[in-house]
Amino acid sequence: MQLYFLRHGEADWPGWSKPDDERPLTDFGRKEVRQVAKFLDRLKVRLDLIVSSPLPRALQTAEAAAEQLKTKLCQDEALEPGFGISDLSTLLKRYDSKALMLVGHEPDFSSVISALTGGFIKMSKAGVALIDIDPQTEKGRLLWLFPPKFARNAK
Repeated sequence: MQLYFLRHGEADWPGWSKPDDERPLTDFGRKEVRQVAKFLDRLKVRLDLIVSSPLPRALQTAEAAAEQLKTKLCQDEALEPGFGISDLSTLLKRYDSKALMLVGHEPDFSSVISALTGGFIKMSKAGVALIDIDPQTEKGRLLWLFPPKFARNAK
């Protein structure tokens, strides 16, 4: 199974006075996420489904990817901050698929990828990783990890 992890784009708002869970993407974050989605399309990424955290910054990221990749999108509260390896098990059973993208948050994604692969990584905002995972053992192999600057520099 191909399991993609896409971290939400930039959502830093200096002086933000509302709850953190309500932060949307910045203009730069929206632009960067669209570039990453186009890059994934050029790589011929084909997904069965995109599953997103319902928080605005993640959902806006997922919507850009779903639009560019012409893929169905759904929200799942399991991907809210605090997402862990046991939540991944639940999602893999809930969304039985050959190619699935999860859109969510840090440090959750780096921790889950480390648990799956045994390696240490750090996902950047709008970064994307591809794990080849065995759904039975829930062990995986990191195939690639791209920061968003790859999308900016790719022609």
